[in-house]
Amino acid sequence: MLIHAVVEAMTPVRDAFTALWPECEVHHLLDSSLSADLAADGGVLGGGMVERFRALARYAARPAEGERAADGILFTCSAFGPAIEAAARAVTLPVLKPNEAAFEEALGRGPRIGLVVTFEPSLRPMMVELRHAMAQRGVAQEPAGVVVNGAFAALRAGRTGEHDARIADAVAGLPPLDAVILGQFSMAAAAPAVRQRTATPVVTTPESAVKKLKALLQA
Repeated sequence: MLIHAVVEAMTPVRDAFTALWPECEVHHLLDSSLSADLAADGGVLGGGMVERFRALARYAARPAEGERAADGILFTCSAFGPAIEAAARAVTLPVLKPNEAAFEEALGRGPRIGLVVTFEPSLRPMMVELRHAMAQRGVAQEPAGVVVNGAFAALRAGRTGEHDARIADAVAGLPPLDAVILGQFSMAAAAPAVRQRTATPVVTTPESAVKKLKALLQA
């Protein structure tokens, strides 16, 4: 079960499943009010928001009588890390945060990591998660975090070329790195444009997440 806070995340992860795990049966839950409410609250996750995530996870894990439960849950909304952690504790099936697999893949390439986002409330919690992942590996390097202003608005307005170009410009301006993470599922389509502007390996969150979920559920 895939749980989304923005509709823009749905196509990139669907494409990743098609390319990397086409036989997987995928279903979607979308609550687009989550991102709007988080932005209205200044990016602060309150108790009510956390409980909404628990409810979404419980719904996927315990469906109505006669319906099948999910085998695993992948949240695609990058700004809600602590709420997703609480949701994972509320159920017994595997639950993946959107970024954890991408962090693992990027850190496998070296300690100098860039994290690029287009939704400003995503950056702070993702940087906290990334620093924690780095500390667990004994990496003291500070990651480079960037918000690409205007890119998400361009995507929502259908200006995908502008969205991709803004992200590529931002990545091209980063210092030398071992890997750069496009930190939101909605950014994955920009990867080809980014790769044209940098020799740094580019990691996308949906591809990394699908690979990890497949490994977990087929182990």
